[in-house]
Amino acid sequence: MILYGMRPSPFVRKVLLFAAEKGIALDLQPAGLGRGNDIFEKASPFGKMPGFADADFAISDSSAIVHYLDAQYPEPALIPAEPRARARTIWYDEFADTILFATGGKLFWNRIVAPKFMKVPSDAAVADAAERDELPRLFTYLESVIPDSGFLVEDRLTLADIAVASPFINLAYCCPPVDKALYPRICSWLSAMKARPAFAAVLEAEKPMIEGMADRPELVV
Repeated sequence: MILYGMRPSPFVRKVLLFAAEKGIALDLQPAGLGRGNDIFEKASPFGKMPGFADADFAISDSSAIVHYLDAQYPEPALIPAEPRARARTIWYDEFADTILFATGGKLFWNRIVAPKFMKVPSDAAVADAAERDELPRLFTYLESVIPDSGFLVEDRLTLADIAVASPFINLAYCCPPVDKALYPRICSWLSAMKARPAFAAVLEAEKPMIEGMADRPELVV
């Protein structure tokens, strides 16, 4: 199975983490930002990453890909079957992919991607405003919903944790650390996620690309 995309996209990372937690090997091939072959174009007709191919089946969008993987390889089950737990998991996936990414993307694009990867003009004011005005509300929400177990749904690892943790890695590359005094649950949850073997392996693999470009290189793990 081939995953098309580029590290350190949070969407590519989400799929890699999900697959790693299931013990599924994916062949990551560069695509996106104007790169990719005919198979990537078939999988992702609008050029969005990640794209995915499994033999003659091709699809794009990280959520579609992880649902395919979960159905093909049901153990361990990372998307709950119980209706309410499944609904909460889908909500957190959506929260990560749209709401959290909409804010985090402003920071990562303007502080990392545009000036250091793409070598195009960026807007520091947009990033600064997002950090100042938008992130606190998202952090406050997440701090309020992390259970004592340290897992977002069913007191165990699910797609919810993987999806939300992924964009936090990008934030760590371009923002000050999350304030432990204000958000102790987030800090504990995120530390636990990063300590998992699957997370550690994925982060180590993207380290060469991000090292030296992150605003806070000491946070590259």
